[in-house]
Formats: sequence, structure tokens, C-alpha cells
Amino acid sequence: MKKIKTILAILPALLFSCAGDDVEKYIPPTPIAPSEPGEEVVYHKRAKEQFDLINQCYRINSGATEGLYNENYPKKDGDNSASFLWPYDGLVSGAAALHALGYDVNYADMVDRFEVYYRTPSGTVGGYGSQTNGTTGSGTRFYDDNSIVGIELVEAFNLLNNQDYVTKAKRIVEFLQAGEDDTFGGGLWWNEDQKGQQGVGDSNKPTCANGYATLFLLEYYSVCPQEEKVDVLALAKRLYAWTLTNLRDPEDGCYWNDKQADGSINKTKWTYNTGVMISNGIRLYKITGEQTYLDSAIASSEGAYNYFVRPLNGLALAYPDHDPWFTTKLIRAFIDIEPYYKNAGNYIKTFINFLDYAYENARLSNGLFYEDWTGATPKRAEQLLMQDAALESLGMIALYKGETVTEE
Repeated sequence: MKKIKTILAILPALLFSCAGDDVEKYIPPTPIAPSEPGEEVVYHKRAKEQFDLINQCYRINSGATEGLYNENYPKKDGDNSASFLWPYDGLVSGAAALHALGYDVNYADMVDRFEVYYRTPSGTVGGYGSQTNGTTGSGTRFYDDNSIVGIELVEAFNLLNNQDYVTKAKRIVEFLQAGEDDTFGGGLWWNEDQKGQQGVGDSNKPTCANGYATLFLLEYYSVCPQEEKVDVLALAKRLYAWTLTNLRDPEDGCYWNDKQADGSINKTKWTYNTGVMISNGIRLYKITGEQTYLDSAIASSEGAYNYFVRPLNGLALAYPDHDPWFTTKLIRAFIDIEPYYKNAGNYIKTFINFLDYAYENARLSNGLFYEDWTGATPKRAEQLLMQDAALESLGMIALYKGETVTEE
């Protein structure tokens, strides 16, 4: 049994930098319910605590959307009757970790509720919409959202051994197949409604759509019938190759955000884009044995850590102070690659220190996490997605550490 000891008395030495005299000294917020020096951090307990808080604040307990979750707490004027698909998916991912750890969190029921987002417009292949009224899906159908749901369905099959989830995942393969086109030599657009519309910012072929489609296809490949494997792997390899060719920065191995409809590149870099391509490289290496996939993943891992981790808001080493859900995907990639690239272990340790610091210094008095894990500002703490990120991170690290709910 692995024990995780966090000595809070030495955290400042681990996390705080000695800023130059010309930099204003950073004064962290007062910690919320700090641990005693020497107290052991048990991540699965913190994950369950976070899950319970989410249910207390966000779960809808009556009406047509009962059992779903609100986008914000408190609910804001103009919010939909339930959250968008993306935050709900993030919550299910965290629940999967808790289930794997041994908690009873009604995980199967949560997975089954994906279906209220599903819709099939006339004359099209079915897919998951971005919104729901509690019965049927609505809104734009995004290729990245659908792929992430597919990843959750495959994980649910692996955890629950329910073949229905494989059947539902196959529908997403068909949705992706219908979405692939030859503009710019291949790849997927971000969503089905805004393809090839020059001058429209959301009309682009992004790393997120192609990267997460690849990851889903590779996960599905591991559970699909033998007769489907050739076509599934071929599509995964095409989407991976297109993203590598069009959106990988050759200087550091990180991935740019998207290729716009006019052919220009949006060179913004997000942690999850590089993370998913690292995870894809590892899976393709395992399936094919081709060294180039592993080499690319290792180079991107080193490049991502050097690009994204830096002194920030008084912390000596911090991941970005925004969009922590994105960062969870980069850490998942580091966990994937650690058996092949030992430096990834240090990258994960840096994240664990950052997560510990956020727990103590980047939460509201009610326990909800800020977006900014350095604790500098409480922005976006009302959003379900920010709470999902903390839940998934805590559960992910508990699994990484080998914890179970029976540990003392």
C-alpha cells in the first residue's frame, strides 16, 4: 500500500520562488481547513468529498432534468435547464475514478444519462448534442464532445462489463466517419454546423476534435469486434497523422489549437491538446510497435512540461492558472507515458504539489475550487467544469498512487 505524505510545513519551500526585488511579493490566501503538519493526504477521500460537494451544490433534484446538473452554482439567469454536455462528461469522468477506487456513486446511472443529450436530425447520423431538455438532445453536435463521451462509454464498459456501452460507442464511430472530409487533406471540423466558413472563428479543424476522436477510436479499438478493427484503426491513424502534420509545432512538440477555414493556423497552445496527442502516440505505439509514435510522444512530453510549467503568481513551479480541466488531460498523458519516459514521474510530482496547494489555498469558504489553482483570484469558482477538474484530478492521483477506499 502506497502512502502519500505531504508535509505542509515544507510546502512553501517546494512551491514558492524567491522573486526578484522588483516583483511584488505574493501573499497567499489563508488556507481553508489546513492539515496538521505531518498529516497524510489521502486523495480518494478528498475526491469523494469533492464529489459530494458537487452533488450538494449542482445536482438537480426535481423536474424534467432531475438527476442532471446545473452549469453554475448558484444558477445564473439565462442558464439552460441543465449543464452543457462537456461539464456533464467531466463529472462522469470523475465518477468513473471513484467507482474504480471502490465508491458507490451510482456510476452506471450517470453514464446512462448521456442518452438524454443524444439526437438524430433528419437525414443525418446520430450524435450527442451540446444541450438537453432532460429527454432529448439539442444544440450543436461537436466532434470533440462526442469523442469524449465515447471515451467514457468505453471506460464504462471496462468497469461495468455492460455490452450496451460498446454498442452506443459504435454510433460515435459512425458519426466521426460521416464527419471526415478532404479539406486541407483530411481531418475533422470542430462541429458539424460550421464547416468551411471562412471568416467564422469557430469554423476550424482543431487539435481537440481530431485528437480526441483519435483517442476514442483507439480506446474503442481495444473493445470492438474483430471485424471492425481494421477500419477503426485506419481512421485513427489518418486523424493522428493529419493533426501531427498540420498542428504540431516542430520547435517544441506542442500542438497549436486549430487550422482555420482560410488555411491560417491559430497557434494558441492548450495543455489538453498536447496531452491527448501524447496519449495517442503511446496507444499507437502499443498497437503497431512503430517507434516513431513513441518518439513523438516523448518529445511532446518534454516540450509540454517546459512550455506550460513555470514560476507563476509566487509559486516556483505551477501549471497554468486557468482551465484546470485541460491540465488534467496533460497529466493523464504523463501517467500514460511514464513507463516509457521516466522524467514524466517528476512532471506528475509537480502536479501533485500544485493540486495539494490548490486544496489548501484555492477554494471558496464552501469548498468549491477556483479556476486559478495558485489562489490569486477566485474567478469561475461557480462553474461545474472547474469542480469537475478538481474531482478528476483527485481521483486520478488516487488511482496513480494505488489507493483504495479500504486503506487506513
